[in-house]
Amino acid sequence: MKRFRKGRSSAAREGTSAAVPSVSVSESGDATAVDGGGALSGYRGSGRQASAGGGAVRVERSGDAVALGAHAVAISGHVSQVLLAAPAPSRPLDWPIRLGSVPVLASAFQSRSAVRERIDRARDGHATVVLAQVLSGGGGVGKTQLAAAYTHQALVDGVDLVVWVDASDIEQVIARYAHAAHAVEAASDRLLGKSAESDAGLFLQWLATTRRSWLIVLDDLTDPEAMQAWWPPSSVFGSGRVVATTRRHDAVLSGGGRAVVDIDTYSAEEAEAYLQERLSSAHADHLLDGQAAVLAEALGFLPLALSHAAAFMVNEDVACAEYLRRFTDSAARLDDLLPRAADTEGYGRQVAAALVLSLNVVQASEPVGLAVPVMRLAAVLDPAGHPRSLWASDAAIRYLSAQCTTPPDGAPTAIGPAQARAALRLLHRYSLLTDHAQAGSRAVRLHALTARAVRECTPDAAVPEVVKTAADALTELCDEVPRGDHEMRATLLTNIDSLDGCSGDLLWQVDGHYVLRWAGRNMAQGAAVPYWRGLAGISERKLGRAHPSTLIARRELALVCIYGPLRKEAFAVLQEDFPHQDNRLVLEGSRPAAGSPEAVSAVGLLKDTVSVRQRLLGWAHPATLTGQANLALLHWSQGDRSAAIGVLEHSLAGYRATFGPHHPYTISVDNRLRSWREQHKWRWWRRTRGPSAPAGPAGRAAM
Repeated sequence: MKRFRKGRSSAAREGTSAAVPSVSVSESGDATAVDGGGALSGYRGSGRQASAGGGAVRVERSGDAVALGAHAVAISGHVSQVLLAAPAPSRPLDWPIRLGSVPVLASAFQSRSAVRERIDRARDGHATVVLAQVLSGGGGVGKTQLAAAYTHQALVDGVDLVVWVDASDIEQVIARYAHAAHAVEAASDRLLGKSAESDAGLFLQWLATTRRSWLIVLDDLTDPEAMQAWWPPSSVFGSGRVVATTRRHDAVLSGGGRAVVDIDTYSAEEAEAYLQERLSSAHADHLLDGQAAVLAEALGFLPLALSHAAAFMVNEDVACAEYLRRFTDSAARLDDLLPRAADTEGYGRQVAAALVLSLNVVQASEPVGLAVPVMRLAAVLDPAGHPRSLWASDAAIRYLSAQCTTPPDGAPTAIGPAQARAALRLLHRYSLLTDHAQAGSRAVRLHALTARAVRECTPDAAVPEVVKTAADALTELCDEVPRGDHEMRATLLTNIDSLDGCSGDLLWQVDGHYVLRWAGRNMAQGAAVPYWRGLAGISERKLGRAHPSTLIARRELALVCIYGPLRKEAFAVLQEDFPHQDNRLVLEGSRPAAGSPEAVSAVGLLKDTVSVRQRLLGWAHPATLTGQANLALLHWSQGDRSAAIGVLEHSLAGYRATFGPHHPYTISVDNRLRSWREQHKWRWWRRTRGPSAPAGPAGRAAM
């Protein structure tokens, strides 16, 4: 309480209690409040008293006075007494405070000690200031559950303030901050309540300066750029912490003292432990069998998928082996195997939808229109990864160019390797796939369940073009891989296997046989024999016994057999095939037209035939020499004179070594070679001298 006695002043007194408003007291007894306060009315000599914000003022012989300052009191006249009383104290806050809906921990929650160690290590490296640990990863890997675990632990540890924020929309972040500002009384009532943005800003200021401990969780952050202005600030006293979860991988997330921690799927041990604990807790131990580990691997160790699968098994009383059989059935769909009804943890969506949640947003982002075709092509390749160079192949660029939609009001965009690379990085930032250069030949990866979800969403009419593009792109890589690059060869083998498994008969319909043969030629000896047996059988059923691809597959089978204990089988295969290849191709009258697909196949077939015979039988074996002669004839009939002469020259040396220089076979080949050389010489002469040059005698005789 303050008392002022016997003073006259027309000036404003500064520094009085904020509880007293600015007032104007006039002699007439009227009073006007300035800045929204109360008013005092005085009357000369009357000793009249009025209330001012809880105080009491006695004014005598008042005159005019005006107070303009925010906390000023203007008094004119004789002041006999001023009584100012502080306002009644508000009810003290009840700490700790918890705001937001913190998810409960999932049944059979795995503590994931290795991941939490990385998160804690990131925090411990910045002990003096608040550090935001950004948990970044794809859909369903358990980011929210990890954040919830830290939140529950903070409550147990007695952290004063815990705020869980749904950060999928920036307006929700601002609204939650504004609510928190009122809950912690971040400022006086006079400052709070002006707007949500203003209250949110006051809350951030409070976080920076309070000595109380706090944890802010920003769950499902979708717009890192918009969030920049609303990240909680560094704590002056080192008493705060931020944990954020997001699918994004943008560089901005690692700025401002934030540490990005990549969150992946369960380890094999964690996944198997989850299934065991989850089924046991539901009193369904009888559903566990020897296929639990295999099932966990088939689900890609994805926590969300494991959760749905376990609930499905409990609901339907299906053991691991039976569920695995259903899951691997190519006709089954994810929405049936991992349905919404199995969402026992309350995430509210099907697994397939969760995995490709942001694909529509990415499709509309720069480079516009490439996200979906890139995902479709990646979905038929090995989930363990494929090389970046695949996206610079001619086949991939042609496909993306054809699939890219032209905006209605813009010119068509030229698609090249740079645009394909930009699309990969965009999808990486949204965690729809991963693109890491340090992974080498497996730089680009797509989770197996995400790939399956994408394949199920791809229209049937679009699938053949996707399969053909993948086969052609892999063919380009197969042709270019160095012989000593074993890592790249192993990567291509697994990608060809994945493509074959995804495409079924389509790979045979789009001329994808080459990659299948390349895979067989680069397999280990033990796996090669059954592979070629199977491939030859499939080719015979789909293409026919005498088709070039079937004959090539059978000769490759003979080759791998000859190197093992199966030499009799090798020679039996070759003997069975001789009539098919020679009867089809040796007669000049039956040769296909130059430049036709049949001609190209025939040349390739004979080249493979000669190569296999040479490796198996030797360069001078009669069967090898016959194949060389047939190949030379085919080259000549197609107009490739130089190639024909070269092959026949090599064949002549073999005939001389095997049959001697005077044998009819040797003489026949020698005569043919001389004739071809003469014709070739005179053709060259006519091209260089002009069409009027006379033909030589050898040329005239042969024409």
